[in-house]
Amino acid sequence: MDKHIQDFLDYLLYEKKYSENTVQSYSKDLEQFSEYLSNKKVNYKTIDYSGVSEYLLYLGQNKYSATSTNRHLSTIRSFYNYLIDMKVVDSCPFNLVHGPKKEKKLPNYLKYDEFTSLIELCDETALGKRNRMILELLFATGMRVSEAINVKLSDISFKEREIKVFGKGKKTRIVYFNKVCQSVMSDYVLNARQELLKGKKSEYLLLNHLGNPITRRGIADVIDKLIKKSSLKHKISPHTLRHTFATLLLNEGMDIREVQELLGHERLSTTSIYTHVSNEELRRVYLQNHPRAHKK
Repeated sequence: MDKHIQDFLDYLLYEKKYSENTVQSYSKDLEQFSEYLSNKKVNYKTIDYSGVSEYLLYLGQNKYSATSTNRHLSTIRSFYNYLIDMKVVDSCPFNLVHGPKKEKKLPNYLKYDEFTSLIELCDETALGKRNRMILELLFATGMRVSEAINVKLSDISFKEREIKVFGKGKKTRIVYFNKVCQSVMSDYVLNARQELLKGKKSEYLLLNHLGNPITRRGIADVIDKLIKKSSLKHKISPHTLRHTFATLLLNEGMDIREVQELLGHERLSTTSIYTHVSNEELRRVYLQNHPRAHKK
């Protein structure tokens, strides 16, 4: 790997305090960019507008979505801004181009009865109780999967029904859980979790079948298996439960800024996508029920 790229990644990890997952994402983007330039025999210090345009064309030919392309460009721009600060280059050639416009995609979410149908598929075994714990936790708090897998027992206040969450950018926030989640969590911690530990010790709430902290992939597998057992047809991921949390709260009248706080969004514009979901549901119900909605 190029020395300047490695220095940039170290800067993100140790000075900017970015998470390892974020730095790994930057690393993959820059490795691909570096490999492309190497194949084209182009130096990143001297690449011009024409070379940048060709790279954009290359991303399109490799079926990069608008979202992936814009993220990729953002990584490269950050790298060049770092090089400018280090006096390696004078300017960022990627400021000369704009990425493709992103298609607005409404987040997928579950209706309440769809969520309860997944809960009913969790049996009374230790893993079944663990699986229900995962569903109830994500549904009750709206936390990211990356946050859920890092919850420790010491982060939880059962009395106040609160959890201290360490989110993106090492920022902490408090999320809350309901009485149903509290009951499920207590049963899991006192019984199923002890069975999964098999005499070992762990500070983490969610464990796999070996008694080790569960991974993001592990939670995704749990959701996938439950979906295959269910009658649900649309695409559902662990993040769908976060979407469901936000959408249901807004539908029930919670202020969008309060939802923003619970989700840990830095910008209100990120949370506002859920108001579009609520509006779309309102439109559907109107067209379905108004006596003149179907008349020409």
